[in-house]
Amino acid sequence: MPEKGPAKRAQERKKEGKAPTTQAGEYVREEMRHAKEGKHSVKNPKQAIAIGLSKTRREGVDLKPPAKSKASPATRKKAQQDYARGQSGRAAKSKSSGGKSKR
Repeated sequence: MPEKGPAKRAQERKKEGKAPTTQAGEYVREEMRHAKEGKHSVKNPKQAIAIGLSKTRREGVDLKPPAKSKASPATRKKAQQDYARGQSGRAAKSKSSGGKSKR
């Protein structure tokens, strides 16, 4: 779950009439910072960017999935899922284990 700061700054950018990619920059910036701090085990900056864009779409920013010629089918499918989730009004939540809880 992203921190409150990027979501707030992205909302401000939206009110200013900025492009969705500018709004996405707030989430990408957050992920790059997390990568530098060691919160993620990303192997290169492109992974941190991908995580940031995914969070952006799930949070409801109107960032369209990439065109067919720009990304692999798997990447495009994931981006479409994230975009649909964000546009449905459903908040981004972490996945549940789906199993019984241990007592």
